[in-house]
Amino acid sequence: MTESASAATALASQYATQVSGDLERNVKEQERIRAEIDTLQEQLAALHRDHTVLMNIRQALEVATPPAATAEAPERAGVVPAPRRKAAAAASRSKQRAASRDGSPQRGTAGGKQARKTAPTKAAEPTLVELIRRYLDTQTEPRSAAEIAIDLGQAHPARGVKATVVRTTLENLVAKNRAQRTKQGTSVFYTAPDAPAQVTNPEQQPQPDHAE
Repeated sequence: MTESASAATALASQYATQVSGDLERNVKEQERIRAEIDTLQEQLAALHRDHTVLMNIRQALEVATPPAATAEAPERAGVVPAPRRKAAAAASRSKQRAASRDGSPQRGTAGGKQARKTAPTKAAEPTLVELIRRYLDTQTEPRSAAEIAIDLGQAHPARGVKATVVRTTLENLVAKNRAQRTKQGTSVFYTAPDAPAQVTNPEQQPQPDHAE
């Protein structure tokens, strides 16, 4: 075998190896793309199913929704036709003129305002500050903020008295000299501004306010 024939054989073998590798890669790429297409088709089919379900739900909701009132029957919605309104206004004016001629009192705007002025007004509820001051005035010994909040909450359950709000209100009263504060260790007690801080022996001491 000549040298040229040997070189041609080697070159052909090299090309064959390269072509075989390319074919193998081509087959693998086709399989990968085919798998992606199958996955996308499954997703598309799922979206079609969801779309059908959603359309059915929307149609069911539209059927269940009552139709709005149409303009064909305005009287059903409380709307009086214009001719009837005019006739009612004319009749009202005629009655007013007849009443004025007879000397009978007319029901006017002034009478309505006067009635509203003379109507009794609802008594205002006391504020939390007033409730706390009244409570302290009735106590004979210092009380903690927690005790005051519990007693006021039981006396006025509808107000929703909270211990934190009571404590803040008490501190504001102390700052304005409208209440007195005494401290025993880590516990704080409050009294009326003119009441002495009464703490004698441990058995008579009020319960400490652990929330302070």
